[in-house]
Amino acid sequence: MKQIRNTQAKTEILNIINNSEVALSHADIQKQVGDLCNRVTIYRVLERLEKEGNIHKITNVDGVVNFAKCSHACHTEEHTHDHIHFNCEKCHTVICIENVVPVISLPENFSISSYNLVISGVCPKCR
Repeated sequence: MKQIRNTQAKTEILNIINNSEVALSHADIQKQVGDLCNRVTIYRVLERLEKEGNIHKITNVDGVVNFAKCSHACHTEEHTHDHIHFNCEKCHTVICIENVVPVISLPENFSISSYNLVISGVCPKCR
């Protein structure tokens, strides 16, 4: 089994994501990390954290990729994100809505491996 490498950058980025109530873009993370590491290192760390089952990606309605913490059910072999993501049209935050599970029915012979469901509207703060 491959050993999971922990670096100061990885630890700090994971803490930033875990302590955030909203999904964060690469730019958001880079602002918070400061001079600890460069943008390429941040991309590599985000990729590693996703592969390890610590975070998941959400592509918002503007095409920006955001990152949010995974639930306890995720691990290296499987991400389980059967929830929706809400994208606020005013403040552009992306929020995981865990307590709403969409039901998706596909025609025969189709199988789902993953989906990214983003609902767009106005969040409570902007309302």
